Amino acid sequence: MFQDNPLLAQLKQQIQENLPKKEGTIKATEKGFGFLEVDSKTSYFIPPPYMKKCMHGDKVKAIIRTEKEREQAEPEELLEQGLNRFIGRVKLFKGKLNVAPDHPQLKKLSLKAKTRKGIKSDDLKEGDWVVAQLIRHPLKGDNGFFVEITEKITDADDKIAPWWVTLAQNDLPNSEPAGIDNWEIIDDEDLERLDMTHIPFVTIDGESTKDMDDALYAKKTEAGDFELTIAIADPTAYITPDSEMDKVARERGFTIYLPGRNIPMLPRDLADELCSLIENQQRPALCCRVTVSKEGVIGDDIAFFAANIKSHARLAYDHVSDWIENGASEAWQPSDEIAQVVRDLYEFSLARADWREKNAVVFPDRPDYRFELSEDNDVVAIHADMRRSANRLVEEAMITANICAGKTLQATFDSGVFNTHAGFKPEKIEDVVKLVNPDGELPFTAESVATLEGFAALRRWLAEQETSYLDNRIRKSQAYSEIGNKPLPHYAMGLELYATWTSPIRKYGDMINHRMLKAHILGKEPVQTADETVGEELALHRKHHKIAERNVGDWLYARTLADEPAKETKFHGEIFDINRAGMRVRLVENGAAAFIPGSLILANKERLECNADEGTIAIDKEVVYRLGDVLEVVLSDVNQESRSIVAKPTQIFEEVKTVEEVTSDVE
Repeated sequence: MFQDNPLLAQLKQQIQENLPKKEGTIKATEKGFGFLEVDSKTSYFIPPPYMKKCMHGDKVKAIIRTEKEREQAEPEELLEQGLNRFIGRVKLFKGKLNVAPDHPQLKKLSLKAKTRKGIKSDDLKEGDWVVAQLIRHPLKGDNGFFVEITEKITDADDKIAPWWVTLAQNDLPNSEPAGIDNWEIIDDEDLERLDMTHIPFVTIDGESTKDMDDALYAKKTEAGDFELTIAIADPTAYITPDSEMDKVARERGFTIYLPGRNIPMLPRDLADELCSLIENQQRPALCCRVTVSKEGVIGDDIAFFAANIKSHARLAYDHVSDWIENGASEAWQPSDEIAQVVRDLYEFSLARADWREKNAVVFPDRPDYRFELSEDNDVVAIHADMRRSANRLVEEAMITANICAGKTLQATFDSGVFNTHAGFKPEKIEDVVKLVNPDGELPFTAESVATLEGFAALRRWLAEQETSYLDNRIRKSQAYSEIGNKPLPHYAMGLELYATWTSPIRKYGDMINHRMLKAHILGKEPVQTADETVGEELALHRKHHKIAERNVGDWLYARTLADEPAKETKFHGEIFDINRAGMRVRLVENGAAAFIPGSLILANKERLECNADEGTIAIDKEVVYRLGDVLEVVLSDVNQESRSIVAKPTQIFEEVKTVEEVTSDVE
């Protein structure tokens, strides 16, 4: 008799209006219930029936009720969908099309679906990877969730899925731009190119590198100084700022580097052929010549100019390193002329490295982990490549070139595309000083570490410590590196200015700097300048590319290490993060990241303390692990569906090593 009673409905509405309401974000659990997280300290329980109207990540307004002396939330209004465009897998239930989102908190969801016009549902099979769009939501008054499949990515069993799915997930291209039939050099007619084809430039790259964008030449003077010339491939000789190709390059921002493959920013016929500094082929280049003293000081005689150059030798990192380090290489026997160029380049690099170690910031040597793939995209091996003599040689030349560009762009235009770093976050400086200088005996104060010189001095001091614990602690207090159009310092490198121009085939910002450096050469206004938005654009591209690189890596690691828990293979894990739930380690042997939950360290919450602020793990109030420590671990679980790896220590109270000691053991 109370059904459809208007008075009862009005009373119910009045009660609801008087109940408290909160805004927050939905956090789902595997057991069907969830929580409304209002802030970092406040959350409300959401029963399973109410969770059917929302999903993980939704921002909602909810009614707060008290049931059996417990407050719980009933989502009432959708403020922002947590899921819009997403990647998922096809699920077929009694012939009906559904999509399961590829997300850790949403994997158990199966959403009813339809296909966009042009996609045939009959072509979709169980497990196929697709892009979908959530188009209906219960909190919008719709009858349940509903999605539209907008694109098929690849088949369920395709071994290339890690790459294609990750690229689609980050809305990144999966192929290089299309080239054109006839590329022509379209330089400013006033730009004179010097003929430097007789200068014995050399390129030093990986053996498989095709887009060779830098060639080097050095000559040691009688006084012991070095005359260094850096020649950089010049795609801006073919691409104007107002062209469609330039628009494509800007939209991409960078070449995308993923484990086992890359997606070029420019067409391959330009990047790998016309612009690539191929041995014995004449190429247009933008060059910088500068004198570097035997003490490693960059001179004031920085000169930029355009030229036609020719690489006289295409060299490989390992061959050159073998020759430098061992006096000979079985795979490479240089001519006397090339040998002298490499020798002078190497001596230059030692002088610069010594100067930077004493006056700037030198990053510690860490291995670069490289996946070796078979033709059908299986992982054959994971290599830990250490930086060797030839790698450092090229690195010092590129850093020198970018310092020269920074100084020139500042002096001429007070603008350009600069890589910058602001040091410590202002609100964290006092904490950093208390951490590294608690007794006030060291020359580090809040005022000093806020300066470039003081910051660099502190980083050099940290590099001298026996362990990397303090270094790991204060890294969380540092600002993020940025890209901008103002000439600001790069604290993390200990440099006053840093503007990259040495990879214009791979970085759009370097193309802008090329155009501005050409304007400097000509004494003209640039045909393109670095506007205020370009730094934000490039930073966003870089962020998405790094996420994609990490996600593909996680996928391949899970695929490669799937059998290791059963084998009980022992690895060394360096602790790089500690939170209240446990710690994260990076396996020194292959670079994989693994999580060690507190329960696998000690199954006693009362005795175990994981302190994120201190970066320590203690048992019975005695610290047993710290950030930067390396411990022996075995893998306890590898989940290929979630691409996650769980590890556990082989011992709890073992003697810990530094990562440097373990890296030395691995080598």
